[in-house]
Amino acid sequence: GCLAGEINSAIQANNIEKAKASAAEYRDILGTENFFMELHDHGMEAQHKCNRALPQIARDLGIGLVAANDVHFLRRSDHEAHDVMMCIGTGKMVQDENRMRYVPELYFKSPAEMHEIFRDFPEAISNTLEIGERCRFDLEFGRYGERAATDSDFVKRLDYELGVLEKTGFVSYLLIVWDFIHFAKEKGIPVGPGRGSSAGSMVAYVLGITDIDPLQYGLIFERFLNPDRVSPPDIDVDFCEARRGEVLEYVRQKYGGRRVAQIITFGKLKAKSVVRDVGRVLGWSYRDADRIAKMIPNELNITLDSAVEKNPELKRAVATEPPTRQLFDYAKVLEGLSRNAGVHAAGVVIADRDLSDYIPLCRDVKGNDVISQYPMGPLNDLGLLKMDFLGLKTLTVIEDTVALIHKREPNFALKNIPLDDNAAFALYNRGETIGLFQMESGGMTSLSKQLDVKKLDDIIALIALYRPGPMELIPEYVKAKKGITPIKYLHPLLEDICADTYGVMIYQEQVMAAASKLAGYSLAQGDLLRRAMGKKDKEKMAKERKNFIEGCARTNKIPEKKANAIFDLLEKFAGYGFNKSHSAAYGVISYQTAYLKAHYPVEFMAGLLSNEINNTEKISVFVGECKRMGVSILPPDINKSGLKFMPETVAGIGDAGRSKREPETGITDPGYSAIRYGLAGIKHVGETAMEAVIREREQGGDFISLEDFCTRLDSRIASRKMLESLIKAGAFDFAGRDRAELFSCIDDAVSASVAAQRDRLAGQVALFDETTASSTSRKRAASRWSDHEKLSYEKELLGFYVSGHPLDAYADVFAAKNYRSIASLGELNDRASFKIAGAIVQVEKKFTRKDGKPFAVIWLEDLTNTLEVVVWNEVYLKVSDALVVGRVVEIKGTLDKRDEALRATAMEIRLLAPEKGNGANEISADVSQESAVMLQFSTATTGDELRQVHEILASSPGQQPVELLFDRANGNSLRLDAGSEFRVNLTPVLKEKLSRWLVTSFGKIR
Repeated sequence: GCLAGEINSAIQANNIEKAKASAAEYRDILGTENFFMELHDHGMEAQHKCNRALPQIARDLGIGLVAANDVHFLRRSDHEAHDVMMCIGTGKMVQDENRMRYVPELYFKSPAEMHEIFRDFPEAISNTLEIGERCRFDLEFGRYGERAATDSDFVKRLDYELGVLEKTGFVSYLLIVWDFIHFAKEKGIPVGPGRGSSAGSMVAYVLGITDIDPLQYGLIFERFLNPDRVSPPDIDVDFCEARRGEVLEYVRQKYGGRRVAQIITFGKLKAKSVVRDVGRVLGWSYRDADRIAKMIPNELNITLDSAVEKNPELKRAVATEPPTRQLFDYAKVLEGLSRNAGVHAAGVVIADRDLSDYIPLCRDVKGNDVISQYPMGPLNDLGLLKMDFLGLKTLTVIEDTVALIHKREPNFALKNIPLDDNAAFALYNRGETIGLFQMESGGMTSLSKQLDVKKLDDIIALIALYRPGPMELIPEYVKAKKGITPIKYLHPLLEDICADTYGVMIYQEQVMAAASKLAGYSLAQGDLLRRAMGKKDKEKMAKERKNFIEGCARTNKIPEKKANAIFDLLEKFAGYGFNKSHSAAYGVISYQTAYLKAHYPVEFMAGLLSNEINNTEKISVFVGECKRMGVSILPPDINKSGLKFMPETVAGIGDAGRSKREPETGITDPGYSAIRYGLAGIKHVGETAMEAVIREREQGGDFISLEDFCTRLDSRIASRKMLESLIKAGAFDFAGRDRAELFSCIDDAVSASVAAQRDRLAGQVALFDETTASSTSRKRAASRWSDHEKLSYEKELLGFYVSGHPLDAYADVFAAKNYRSIASLGELNDRASFKIAGAIVQVEKKFTRKDGKPFAVIWLEDLTNTLEVVVWNEVYLKVSDALVVGRVVEIKGTLDKRDEALRATAMEIRLLAPEKGNGANEISADVSQESAVMLQFSTATTGDELRQVHEILASSPGQQPVELLFDRANGNSLRLDAGSEFRVNLTPVLKEKLSRWLVTSFGKIR
């Protein structure tokens, strides 16, 4: 073994007898013929010491020696790149002294090198070869039966599919899939209508594995299971995200925990990520590494070499900048390597006996579940069948929406909705796609408005087109659909295949059908042709072209020149085409969400909000959409709110909850007009605690006051933190008391809760129970919270403003300046310039790693959305004092649409004043009396110093917020808000007291 092994450890400790005893024990357990001792020589003195002792121990005990070499990289020249990789994996920098390192000798040595290193131990070389021979193992690969003939007669479709499944041996596979889907449906766990190529199977449809009729949508079975290329079918199933685990546990219980495992996955170092990672460990600033990474084109699976060729700017940087060239040298060696191991989001493998008979297993990174050590590819190569159990949140949203609809329409069933509803299609055409499955990105919204959706097939096409590759077909498709360009077909037979897509082949199935109809291919052969075209194998393509041309001549007497042109067309579209079976299944889900939003908007938006209850960013977006739709969002209320968001009818608010329906529906219920905020959505209260609150309310009636609430609940539930959050969020507004005054009574209320709990435990009952319950604490003198404070608390705890908006006072200024809305920025191209205005809702002050210059990342909110904005040093130094939460500013900047996320870089920031007619003003150094006071503490700061600062702040009340910046040993900083109780006025006297820690916009005061 290596130096850390038991025998070598004893030798290094000069305990030869212990080393000998350990070796003898292993020999006796394993057998003399099965136990060898390794010799390593990587130039390390400790190994030389072991290598001097091991041969004598081997001779004394009759144990064989074996020559070995640890291999951590392929070539000696890879040593430095491997060192960089180690830094990436361990979070260290290359220049760090105290970190893990490997010697250069740990590369894959040649036979000649091994012979030279161990020339004094020829028997160790021989034993290495002997062990290699003994490790040989012949794998027995199974066969899946005879190939089935293809029958294109649709009348016999089901019989044909069953025949193929039986002959290929996959009947039991489909029955296993049916089994766990049947379990899910029986248990009320939402299951998707289909996913991937399995939606093309009639057998899957009849069994209820999918809900998509393949004949209705022209889906092809051979795309799912090709009898001419027998490989395991692939059935991916979408389950309700919240209950997916129940299905997985059912499979483990039914088929045995030793036969079922999730699948390992490896995160790869791709072009952009490897540049950023290598830049980081070499000590580059994020900005510099990001500059190089952004030069790499946004293309699927692009390599560093192709990026250099495609971008002259990047090519010039690599050629003329030595640091960039060094970064690329390392990055190219590491590109494509595995960065980390994880668990596949959905993959599960099921075997007929213990998986350990087939593959190595391990625990996941948390040490909980057993997972395969082989990823998807090798598992397929071994013939093991894998399935994908995916969690799809949209299914949960739909299920929750339908449950809410049932409260007023008990007979509603999603399966009975019409598939040609104009109100649903209109949402796509108006770009009102927030909440619509697969349609929420800016690009999809823009495309749906272009496309003029009139039928479900248009939605299916939308999903297929907006993918890397097929995107290039969008202009051609849109022009043909709108009649701007005439639809042309290279051959009349192509019209039947491409009429629904206006002459453009956007589906893989169309390529298969064209090969079948024009050249006489079977659909199975058409699938093989499609695969070959996608791989662009020149030798194979030349052979396929010949077969295709001959087939066209034989089947339809198509001339060679025309057949060549058709083949070229198919080859082009085969590289772009998308799986129609998958598009059809997801198109149905998307349409269902559109139908629900069009006809049951309140229930649908409540379902959306409930399923993003812990995502304040999403909640903010959905609340904005509710306001646009005319659906009011009501604040949380201890007596009215449920755990999740619930529809509610409010007098005076019109019915937004249903579209116009036909009179014959007979529905008289007026519907809902608002959504009540769910208690579980309030930060810092806890779902379990809120369940207890609702339980007590249902059993004991509405709460009368804050004190009644506290005395009726266990004191462990009615904690100070929870009460603070509920009051700040407005959940006790029903009591008719000011929030600040209620807040000041928390200590008394908590004390009452503790006393009530003590009395209950002692078996005491208050003599005047009802009177006690209705009493309230004496009113305390408390300063009313300012509108800014009140709104800030709402935003912090709920994700949006309830009682108003900080920007309400700026309506005239915004109107006069005609700013772009943040929501509309998605329509712009990457790096486009813009001008927006909004309120700062979050500020993170940072320092560049390379030179320690201050900069900031802020989040700006307008009435439509929130945007992340980077304020680099040169702009930051001019405006740092103004970057305070709650400030309203105008920003001129450039857009960054990297990785579909929307970010921006500020080029100029100006403070806005709320007075009517007062435009943007330049920010001066002394912006406002309420500028934040920044205190910075080094790693050497003591507890006594912190207590001293605490006393100074506590004795100096004022209006300016205080921010604390704690330096960390790793060079980063932690920023904290000192809280509203530590606001100060930075007078000259206070400035002197805090001078040791005070930071100005130009750095720390010395």
